[in-house]
Amino acid sequence: QVQLVESGGGLVQAGGSLRLSCAASGRTFSSYPMGWFRQTPGKEREFVGAILWSVGSTSYADSVKGRFTISRDNAKNTVYLDLSSLKPDDTAVYYCAAYAAYYRGPMYYTSSVASWGQGTQVTVSW
Repeated sequence: QVQLVESGGGLVQAGGSLRLSCAASGRTFSSYPMGWFRQTPGKEREFVGAILWSVGSTSYADSVKGRFTISRDNAKNTVYLDLSSLKPDDTAVYYCAAYAAYYRGPMYYTSSVASWGQGTQVTVSW
């Protein structure tokens, strides 16, 4: 099972940018599609975006499309989430997610995720 550790969260003003990183264990990282979800108190965890094992194949939730970018560096076993044009509504705990190796099913369901990181807080203020 892949183990995930996020970093890079923090406090940022509206309109600002932030980069989240997720370091993964394991020698077969390149086989795993990776994703990001976020959650606010009292709400369900929601899909933000995902990237397939092949670099360049990404998908995003409509709410973040054009503002957030997912990328991965398989040599470093790391996936990134670049957040820009941030809004207070983006405030949440952001979770890194790993799917099963070579998974090609729907990525927006939390039940599709095989492993979760511990989460990192992003707070966007006016």
